Amino acid sequence: MNDVSPIAEADGYTPQVIARVENGIGWMIFSNPRRRNAVTFNMWQQIPGIISQFERDTDVRVVALRGEGTSSFISGADISEFAEKRNTPEQVETYDAAGKAAGEAIAGLSKPTVAVIRTWCVGGGLGTALGCDLRIASSDTRFAVPAAKLGLGYRYAGIKTLVDTVGPANAAEIFYSARQYDADEALRMGMINRILPIERFDDAADAYLRTIAQNAPLTMKAVKMAIQGVREQSDPSTLQSIEKAVAACFQSEDYAEGRAAFSEKRKPEFKGR
Repeated sequence: MNDVSPIAEADGYTPQVIARVENGIGWMIFSNPRRRNAVTFNMWQQIPGIISQFERDTDVRVVALRGEGTSSFISGADISEFAEKRNTPEQVETYDAAGKAAGEAIAGLSKPTVAVIRTWCVGGGLGTALGCDLRIASSDTRFAVPAAKLGLGYRYAGIKTLVDTVGPANAAEIFYSARQYDADEALRMGMINRILPIERFDDAADAYLRTIAQNAPLTMKAVKMAIQGVREQSDPSTLQSIEKAVAACFQSEDYAEGRAAFSEKRKPEFKGR
C-alpha cells in the first residue's frame, strides 16, 4: 500500500513517507536518504493520512516507523528548507502545526507503534520515536537532541514526552549537554526498550514485530488505552471507555479462540473481533 503523493524536487529527487503493509505490520518509512532521512514539511503533512489508513486497515496489527536504508532513523527536521518554509512567524506557525498534527496522529493510533531505529536518531527524530509505544535500536545507534547548539526552542509537549520516558534529570541532561548518547546509555535510561545486533538487524526487528502482530488486537487496544489513561491522569469518562474496551475483550471471538488454542496446545489465530 502506498497512497502517498509527494511533491518532487526540481532534480527529480523526492523526499517522501512510504506506506507498506507486510505480515500484519504497517510500515511507515521516512525516505530522504540524501539528508539522512530528515523530515521535510511535505513529509510531515503526509503522516496523518498514512496513520489514518493504518487505523482503518484490519490487516494492520502493529505500525512500525523506520528510516530508509541504514544511515539513519530520522536525523531531525530538514533544516535546509527552514529559510524558505520556516522563516516568518506565519511560516513557523504553519510548519509547527504540520509537525504537531503528525505527532498527534502517531500518538493517537489505537494500534501498537514501534520505532525501528538504526545509526542516528536526532532531534525531531527522537521526538518522533518517543511518540511511539516502543523503541528498538541497533547497537551502533546514537541519540541526541542538539536544540541548545542551534538556538531552537522546544515546546512543552515534546519536553513532557521526554520527561515521562526518561525522567526529569535525564531529560535535563539530554537538553543541557546536547551531547550524543549510545544505545547502551539510551537503554539504561529507558529511552529505548531493546538493543538488536547490527548483523541481521532487519530479521531481528521483523521477528520482534511479528511477535506483537500475532497477539490479540482488542487486548492490545485496551492496554494502550489504559497506559495512556495512566500517563494523562484521565477523567472518569475516559476510564469508563477503558473499562468498555476491557469488557469487549471478554466478549470477543478472540477470547474464545485464545482459550481454545491454550487447551489444544496450539498457536491462536486472532481476528480482532
